[in-house]
Amino acid sequence: MNYSDFEHFMSQKRLSRYLSACHNDKRKAMTLYRLNMRLAQELLTMVACFEVSLRNAIDNILVPQFGAEWLKDSVSPGGIFTNPKLCKTFKTIDNALRKLSSQGTYSHSKLLAQMDFGMWKYMFSPVQYTLTNQSLLKAFPFKQRSTPQLHINQSYIFNELDKVNTLRNRIAHHEPLCFPVGQAVIDTTYVRVEYNKIKTLYAWMGIDSSSMLYGLDHVLQVCDKIDKLQ
Repeated sequence: MNYSDFEHFMSQKRLSRYLSACHNDKRKAMTLYRLNMRLAQELLTMVACFEVSLRNAIDNILVPQFGAEWLKDSVSPGGIFTNPKLCKTFKTIDNALRKLSSQGTYSHSKLLAQMDFGMWKYMFSPVQYTLTNQSLLKAFPFKQRSTPQLHINQSYIFNELDKVNTLRNRIAHHEPLCFPVGQAVIDTTYVRVEYNKIKTLYAWMGIDSSSMLYGLDHVLQVCDKIDKLQ
């Protein structure tokens, strides 16, 4: 496809940043755009596997404490998430529960799958963490030990998960990953940093991410190809 057609379908506004970063080299700009899309695909696979792993780890911790239907029960009268401070969490679960129930397709596993990454991130915020008996750090049994300078507590995990969530949202909204925010300069530093953070979180969960993502993880290779376009 020539650049004019590509621009017609992708829009001049969207491609202008790529063209600027490539010093008006149209062929290189199209290559960069495609590599950015591939990078998004690679990262989304990595984040998706991490999200499912985290969700299942949390479920495995909470089922013995609150029962096999803990998520459904959490929004029932007297449930742990009926706390007035948790209106958003309550609505997220309740809306998904109502939808599945109206379709006649409810199951605990399907309700879990209806929750977005933000739900699992907020399980490490102060109120949810306390209401779940301060037990969810067990999801990261191999986490780094805290030091006087760095406390690896639930707040730290929340902040790390928030960064993963931000990356996930950037991918979902088709934001460029090959530029620093607000700039038209080819630079994959942000992706490399977040990639390493996710790998660390996998390791803290006791998951060999290299084995889990065998044949699927080409993030650094794509980053290298992008950087060569500088």
